[in-house]
Amino acid sequence: MPPVPLFAAEEMGPFLKLVDAVWLNPQWLAERASVWVVPLWEAALAITVLVVFCKVLAWVQPKTYAVAITTAKEGVYQPLFYLILLGGSFMLGISVFISYYTFGEDVKMVKDAGLTLIMILSIILALWTASTSIADEIEGRTALTLLSKPISRRQFIVGKFVGITLPVAITFVVLGTLFLYAIAYKVGYDAKESGTPDFNEADRMKETVQVMPGLVLAFFEAVVITAISVAISTRLPMLPNLLICASVYVLGHLAPMLVEEGLGGKNELVGFIAQLLATILPNLDTFNIYAAVSTGATVPLLYLAGAFLYCLLYSTMVLFVALIMFEDRDLA
Repeated sequence: MPPVPLFAAEEMGPFLKLVDAVWLNPQWLAERASVWVVPLWEAALAITVLVVFCKVLAWVQPKTYAVAITTAKEGVYQPLFYLILLGGSFMLGISVFISYYTFGEDVKMVKDAGLTLIMILSIILALWTASTSIADEIEGRTALTLLSKPISRRQFIVGKFVGITLPVAITFVVLGTLFLYAIAYKVGYDAKESGTPDFNEADRMKETVQVMPGLVLAFFEAVVITAISVAISTRLPMLPNLLICASVYVLGHLAPMLVEEGLGGKNELVGFIAQLLATILPNLDTFNIYAAVSTGATVPLLYLAGAFLYCLLYSTMVLFVALIMFEDRDLA
């Protein structure tokens, strides 16, 4: 079923009702902007948020900020970062011209495939950067040299996490902007191919606007996986990290279904294991908007707020586990 607001309409105040009414409203946006300008607005807003966050972190925790910026530069300078941007851009570009034989539902296929592609590429970047920036530094004794300076292990872990997340965010901004343009062009391309007579620019705006919250939710999911990868990197090298995070990704999406099947079945052991997995692993299905895309619904602003809170709490919990695992790690 599509995502629903966290609060009923009668529970929201006048301001929240107004925000929820204009939140990604295609008609409201179509009257005030072109569909080709909106993706640039979204990119500018995302970049502004990143800059403000970095400025605040530099003011509150300058040592953590120093570790984060150094890690982010390492992530941006590695060849994989540019391969992901080029490969992702190419695949998003050709997705516009592929016929999916879905009887007029090609735009929905492009939305779902594009969101999954951007998220998977960003997770690969996060896993690779976490392994090279944390596990390799620990094994190569580089971390010992860094921690010999007035930098605590807490600042090291948090700084690494923020520094790994920054290239992931840049990937989402670049590929997400291209993705929105691809959807806008795909709508017109399909209308031209099918000879739709009543096509207008409002249709482009509607399809483009609907997928914007999906990019935000996909980024939240990538952040959760990044936190898990950082925790694993404090103890294990790259290959086990990739395998464990891949398993978490699969089981995190299957956990709600496993719980439903386990509770409805007669096998108590299956139900217990399903409940255990759902308790320990993140519920990644929270960040999936496939149901909203398939039904043409818009994700409410309050749902995004709830997903952000879940991402923040779960990532914080995982980082606490990472600190515990790293606290007694012998770096010498």
